[in-house]
Amino acid sequence: MTSSTPLPGAPGASDAIRRYARVLSIAGSDSGGGAGIQADLKTFSALGCYGMTAITAITAQNTCAVTGIHGIPPEMLKAQIDAVVQDIGVDAVKIGMLHSPAVVRVAADAIRSHRLPQVVLDPVMVTSSGDRLMAQETVGVLVQELFPLAVLITPNLDEAGWLLGRSIDGVPALEQAAQDLLRLGARAVLLKGGHLPGAQVVDVLAVQGAPLLCMQSPRIATHNGHGTGCTLSSAIAAHLALGRPLPQAVEQARSYILQAMAAGAQVTTGHGHGPLNHGYAPLVQQSFAVIAGAGNG
Repeated sequence: MTSSTPLPGAPGASDAIRRYARVLSIAGSDSGGGAGIQADLKTFSALGCYGMTAITAITAQNTCAVTGIHGIPPEMLKAQIDAVVQDIGVDAVKIGMLHSPAVVRVAADAIRSHRLPQVVLDPVMVTSSGDRLMAQETVGVLVQELFPLAVLITPNLDEAGWLLGRSIDGVPALEQAAQDLLRLGARAVLLKGGHLPGAQVVDVLAVQGAPLLCMQSPRIATHNGHGTGCTLSSAIAAHLALGRPLPQAVEQARSYILQAMAAGAQVTTGHGHGPLNHGYAPLVQQSFAVIAGAGNG
């Protein structure tokens, strides 16, 4: 994220400035507050980071359904990203809902032109209530343009099945699917197995050139799972912005989301799939001493 923090009185200490760990969400808005940029900002804040947004689409949705989607013009998305990066700077990026090929290309061009670091791509295609959020023609552009630029992609089973053109029906198939997604050009894949049946939830982390890492935990009984994918990818980006290596960032983000799910399991919000308790144990927003001019912005 940044250069080493100089000790008081050490060479370079007089050149140090203080700033927050800065995370940019490029994603859609959820008017119900449980997913999208709303969940992202809650997560960044809960983990002690400074959150920013570039909104790709406005949705009319609640805990039951998405009733409307209005895409933001690509030139306005570009303007949002440029404004944030040129002034505040970015230490990590979470990308969520991208509804059209033009929007995908704007995000990819921004990553390349601004050299944005630590990009976590959550290929949001289907909501937890079954509504499709991405047009079919967008999928190929997403794979071609963004998979090589992201340090991690975080599909769920439905999204992985759409990307690979097949169903995934067990843990062995989950592991094979994660490896096949690497072959599509992803540098690392966190394939989420929450939709598989069973008392244990199994997620698989596949990284190019490294052994598979399987993580499992007891299934949490709850109807409040809206925004879990958004929250997990945002938590990973936050931990990357805080300087943690990818496997540790994934494990700590996974711990956060499990506790957020457990904390919100017995709360009723709306009449459908309610949100997590993002703020069950918020951290104080920390600032870090960095050498002036170091890092992105």
